Amino acid sequence: MRTNIVHIGAGELTYEIRNIVNVGTKLQKLGLSTNWENIGDPIMKGEEIPLWMKEIVSDAVMQDATYGYCPTKGVLSTREFIAAETNKLGGVQIDPEDILFFNGLGDAISKIFGFLRRTARVLVPTPSYTTHSSAEAAHAGDKPLTYILDPNNHWYPDLDDLEKSIKYNPAVAGILIINPDNPTGAVYPTHILESIVELASRYDLFIICDEVYHNIVYNGTSTSPLSAVIGDVPAIAMRGVSKEMPWPGSRCGWIEIYNGDKDPMFAKYVNSILNAKMVEVCSTTLPQTVYPQVVQHPKYQGYLEERIRRYEKFSNIAQETLQDVKGVLVNRPNGAFYMSVCFENGALNHQQTLAIENVEVRKMIEGLVAPEGTSLDKRFVYYLLGATGVCVVPLTSFATDLQGFRVTLLERDEEVFRKVFNTIAESIKQYLESSK
Repeated sequence: MRTNIVHIGAGELTYEIRNIVNVGTKLQKLGLSTNWENIGDPIMKGEEIPLWMKEIVSDAVMQDATYGYCPTKGVLSTREFIAAETNKLGGVQIDPEDILFFNGLGDAISKIFGFLRRTARVLVPTPSYTTHSSAEAAHAGDKPLTYILDPNNHWYPDLDDLEKSIKYNPAVAGILIINPDNPTGAVYPTHILESIVELASRYDLFIICDEVYHNIVYNGTSTSPLSAVIGDVPAIAMRGVSKEMPWPGSRCGWIEIYNGDKDPMFAKYVNSILNAKMVEVCSTTLPQTVYPQVVQHPKYQGYLEERIRRYEKFSNIAQETLQDVKGVLVNRPNGAFYMSVCFENGALNHQQTLAIENVEVRKMIEGLVAPEGTSLDKRFVYYLLGATGVCVVPLTSFATDLQGFRVTLLERDEEVFRKVFNTIAESIKQYLESSK
């Protein structure tokens, strides 16, 4: 074309979590049976929505109002409920005007990063959830700026590295926190959050905190909501219904603005996000309408706790299965429903393989890993998929140079879950020994 129409950050928009599905689907057509452990969708993994929750939704569907637009910021009664619940936690106090609904947190992330000044950067963790890191990098037209999550210290943020990343990058305007974390499953103690808030205050930054898994914490760990520790620092907290209820197909999430009036530049930035949402009119009405009814239902807490107990049990099974496998570093997840496994430095090379009986499948996998530049962990992930049908995601897809993979804890059948992790453990052993 006579004019370049490609956005400067188009090359930074990647999402291997779903890209690998295309590979898996092609392999299925060649006769491969697949265990999908790549994406955090409880429904796809067989989570059954209880009848009482369906009845709340079906009753709302019968109301004409749920078919119409809602206010741009969201259903007022729902925002009033959320504000009251946040204020019960102590710390910063908000009102319904400090809450803005989106069509899922993907929509929120796109606007939060997309309406930043291009030269203003937000530090994201490494590894980092792809939607965040890609959106931040795309808005700037450059690689993401990162701070380290340390696999040798429970995947906690390396606070020294974080401060250096702030100090020596004057373009940094904000810090992203994901707590509980995706992709690692780490849960940050309150003192770590307080330290990050102190850094933001000292260097005059704002904070973005993705708390979509805030109520999915286990193994005796605990954390605090950002609202409880934020003090006077400007911030945005992200929440949603997709993982907790769970209702990922509703595409319903919201942001809470903390200290929006404390800094005029931050206030102007937040208002630009609101104006962008106003152009779209509003977000989906139905899930907003039913949210307070669902989470206040007498059976809701028990339903959520049953799921959390299962994730806790499976997190321990996963750790026990993989912890003695030579060549990998394993941290037990304590929140959300993901686990990240790292290969030790030098453990992987381009000669390693797994036996694949199906000739067509083997040819396809060999073709996928042949190009120069294919990361070593992606090579392992493709061989694991072709040889066993287990689909995980390479860790290098999460804005990190660490070699490894992310896997979910969402399988409901314990026998199947144990089989999947035993398969992964045995495959790692075979793969690492194959080039000796």
